[in-house]
Amino acid sequence: MKYVNLHTHTSRNLSNTIEIVNQYPHDFQEGFSTYSIGIHPWYLEESRLEEDLKIIKSKLSTNECIALGECGLDKRIEKIYSSQIAVFEAQLDLNKSFSKPVILHCVASFDEVISSKKNSGLTCPFIIHGFSKNEQVAKQLLKQDFYLSFGKYLLRNPDLREVFAQIPNEKIFLETDTIAESLEEVYTFAAQCKNISVEEMQAIVWENYVRVFS
Repeated sequence: MKYVNLHTHTSRNLSNTIEIVNQYPHDFQEGFSTYSIGIHPWYLEESRLEEDLKIIKSKLSTNECIALGECGLDKRIEKIYSSQIAVFEAQLDLNKSFSKPVILHCVASFDEVISSKKNSGLTCPFIIHGFSKNEQVAKQLLKQDFYLSFGKYLLRNPDLREVFAQIPNEKIFLETDTIAESLEEVYTFAAQCKNISVEEMQAIVWENYVRVFS
């Protein structure tokens, strides 16, 4: 049983940890044993869109690429929202041949992400990374069978701790994303929120990883 880092932009290359390293098609780096790849809405560029999608399709066919993403929607950036939706759904369409889990960036767009998931017809797991919202939003997503990954905001936002404590164990992932704190610190804090041991927290996330990424 190992630690699992659902979403990170750097690798510590530790033997006791599985890291899903976030990759972008326009800046792909070789050498990671497990990674995800997708077009983040922040970095959507129409001029290279066709090439980016070709790269994503190529990488999804490999064993090292275990997820699509992070991809998704963000209403708080200047990128044209209709274009974001089109590119997000184009990536989901690519994934129909692979049915790999989808790691999602979602800002003020939960209804739209749910709609895109339904429209895609995909039955693979969808995971909201860096979840930071209230219990109502969490319940909305859980009802639609999303998984929720916690990291930075769990450590920073006291209100999120009670939300996390109420999330069913079988729907939880943990991550570091870009924070300075270690994955072990995230697990320790998450375990305290659930009033369980770190070992129990580790077992919960490991079981979810095996089920989702098998």
